[in-house]
Amino acid sequence: MKIKLIAIGKTDEKFLEEGIDKYLKRLKHYHPFEFIVIPDIKQGGKYSADKLKEEEGKLILQKVQEGDFLILLDEKGKMFTSGEYATFLQKKLNTVTTNLIFVIGGAFGFSEAVYSRANDKMALSKMTFTHQMIRLFFTEQLYRGFTILRGEKYHND
Repeated sequence: MKIKLIAIGKTDEKFLEEGIDKYLKRLKHYHPFEFIVIPDIKQGGKYSADKLKEEEGKLILQKVQEGDFLILLDEKGKMFTSGEYATFLQKKLNTVTTNLIFVIGGAFGFSEAVYSRANDKMALSKMTFTHQMIRLFFTEQLYRGFTILRGEKYHND
């Protein structure tokens, strides 16, 4: 089983790219992980929000196979402490037999088709962050989750 993070659009802030790369390198020591970036929709600015979500949704769903466990990073999702997230992660690692996929949607969120396909939703905060920042926050929290599971000293309780 592989853990994947799917995100719409490239990261254009150098400091975020550096932070994401730092945690992607660290994650390799814990579990197979893949970061998939779906390019922005060409001329997406000409689409309505619903049409843009629909087109992005089609691209997201092309990356998901039958049987994959799909978790949307969504403001209406469950919230966890880092320790609770580590426990959640361990349960998924023990029970999911295909890929565990987390998805960061576009600026307007997810299409109904993506919501229908999702197995779960989680929120990283009640605050609003850019979709680019969420990539860094998520990769760091995934790394933190693994260090908690292994009893390493990265996380302080």
